[in-house]
Amino acid sequence: MNTPEHKPAMNTDDQAQFDSLLPAGQFDRRGFIVTVLGAGFALAVQPSAAQSPIKTGTDGLVAGEIKVSVRDGDMVAYRAMPAGKTGVPVVLVVSEIFGVHEYIADVCRRLAKDGYMAIAPELFARYGDPRKLTSVQDILSGIIAKTPDAGVMADLDACVAWAGKNGGDATRLAITGFCWGGRIAWLYAAHNPALKAGVAWYGRIDGEVNERTPKYPLDLAAELKAPMLGLYGGKDQGIPLEDVESMQAELKKAGSKSQIHVYPDAPHAFHADYRPSYRKDAAEDGWKRMLEWLRQSGV
Repeated sequence: MNTPEHKPAMNTDDQAQFDSLLPAGQFDRRGFIVTVLGAGFALAVQPSAAQSPIKTGTDGLVAGEIKVSVRDGDMVAYRAMPAGKTGVPVVLVVSEIFGVHEYIADVCRRLAKDGYMAIAPELFARYGDPRKLTSVQDILSGIIAKTPDAGVMADLDACVAWAGKNGGDATRLAITGFCWGGRIAWLYAAHNPALKAGVAWYGRIDGEVNERTPKYPLDLAAELKAPMLGLYGGKDQGIPLEDVESMQAELKKAGSKSQIHVYPDAPHAFHADYRPSYRKDAAEDGWKRMLEWLRQSGV
């Protein structure tokens, strides 16, 4: 919900805002800290012995690391798509705070098996490698707090441009994201008029604003340029149901086609099959809802 302290910043050009937030010399191509994607899961969220993460193979796919040209260099990303096909619809996949680790790569492969080109960019590459940190707090304070929304929007635009030149149909464009990435999915739906649809998995709806995160989804309900599907857990301790209900009210007020579905007994990160928070029924139902949402939206 909005509070007196919640004052969205002025609407400025994303690229200009991004430029103003970068440290001096950031446009040097050596400014990227992460230049190669590693294998496995992020150190801060290693699967326990009780977890059996889903493993999707690459048979019939082209899958692996790519480099996407952005203004200040080459950003590393993971791409998966059906082998031998071109003109396939594109889905941007935005990670949690842990970056592009095995879980996110597997999500891309799952989407590729369903006929999509899925691209997951390492959006934190300029500020650190969250996969190598063992403390969630260190990730939040050392990397996430430095990552500006405007830069993320510009990087995602660059991925769309790359997709259009490398076998993807950028006119059939969607986005999905998890946790931190869920919030970004909402923001991107307000940013890119070419987007056809988006799905936000438990993305934060409201929060503290600053120069790097000037707006939240609740501020943008009337500005969405594509229909969004929000998937949330009723027992999410980080995203109050009050916020979810406020977002639903704002969407209705704006006459938006976007929808939110709540799984009453699901916690945060219920899709993350490598974590104790995983809820199989909700995760599988959410995946089906996502695919149908994309199909109905022409992606």
